[in-house]
Amino acid sequence: MVPKVQLLQSALGDLFAQVNATGHLTVADRYGLLAAILDESLSEEERRCVDRLLRGVSRGKIKIVDELSSLR
Repeated sequence: MVPKVQLLQSALGDLFAQVNATGHLTVADRYGLLAAILDESLSEEERRCVDRLLRGVSRGKIKIVDELSSLR
């Protein structure tokens, strides 16, 4: 049995804002995106948010880094 994944309310918005501000997608950010993708109850706006982040990575505007977090 696979446990159900649920995002914290506003977690995706916070993730989107942070990645756009830093231009980096950290390990923790990637786990957050994974949880978002697995969440079947995302709104259309949240799905577009995930799509924008992934498109930014594929176009090279967002860099994937091996840091755990962008907080210092």
